[in-house]
Amino acid sequence: MQGSRILLIVGGGIAAFKIPELIRMIRREGGAVVPVLTQGGAQFVTPLTLSALAEAPCHTELFDLTRESEMGHIRLSRAADLVVVAPATADLLARMAAGMADDLATTLLLATDKPVLAAPAMNVRMWQHPATQRNLDTLENDGIRLVGPDEGDMACGEYGPGRMAEPEAILAAIRAALGRDKPLRLPPEAAISLPARRLAGRHVIVTSGPTHEPIDPVRYIANRSSGAQGAAIAGALRDLGARVSFVTGPAEVPPPRRRRGDRRADRARDARGGRGSLARRRRRHGRGGRRLACRQCQGGQDQERRIRGAARTAIRRKSRHPGLDQPA
Repeated sequence: MQGSRILLIVGGGIAAFKIPELIRMIRREGGAVVPVLTQGGAQFVTPLTLSALAEAPCHTELFDLTRESEMGHIRLSRAADLVVVAPATADLLARMAAGMADDLATTLLLATDKPVLAAPAMNVRMWQHPATQRNLDTLENDGIRLVGPDEGDMACGEYGPGRMAEPEAILAAIRAALGRDKPLRLPPEAAISLPARRLAGRHVIVTSGPTHEPIDPVRYIANRSSGAQGAAIAGALRDLGARVSFVTGPAEVPPPRRRRGDRRADRARDARGGRGSLARRRRRHGRGGRRLACRQCQGGQDQERRIRGAARTAIRRKSRHPGLDQPA
């Protein structure tokens, strides 16, 4: 990363508190950082903090006459080797997808001809909202790379995907975008020896993540798999045109995102009642007022009944022998 110039746009999210550490890490590897702070981002970190750590002015205003007389926003967007948006809030992603240019950050993103890397950060419900997913599809089709988000506890008290990736993960994604390291996911423009869409028409099942083998109704044996390798393999197969069924345990790495065309094909198959479609499952489960369970659903119901039966047995044993759980 020695000599690389990073234009760092800081959005207005609680995850902005991680940005000073990210700046330190980039500077430690020899990169130069030019911070741009949005109005929302200024509610969490100050321009003085970012400027001091980056050893460069922190830009906040679009209409700065001393710079805009020379079209400063154009120069700023072109002088960088990479544009990083972190945290990329739901609002900022939506404005990026819409091509808006109503402040310095979005103007720079619209004017740049350099690669853009975004680190999303938002509430789990906002991340899962269809509007956000549409915006992400648009941005990925425009060539914008994403890192994260992670899954975990949030400042709002909820749990799920939406946490901004840690500075170490963002730094690794920056190295990959700059060509200083091998990326985990193959970007669309990567040089692949296999022709594009070579696996079109093939269906591949990829298993990933840790395995939990139950010992009893409470305890289980597991491994420490993060799911990173399985997610990378599934993403590469998807990029080569295969239809991928991704089966994963409680992994740390989120599964690869589906392509926009794949979702459209699924909706069309559901509409015409094709194999495995939603319409067909509804017909199978609701015909004549009777619930005719398929093999998959029946297996889930059997497992649920076994778990409930074991729990009832444990409760009865405890009520009959209350001293069993007492230490000797």
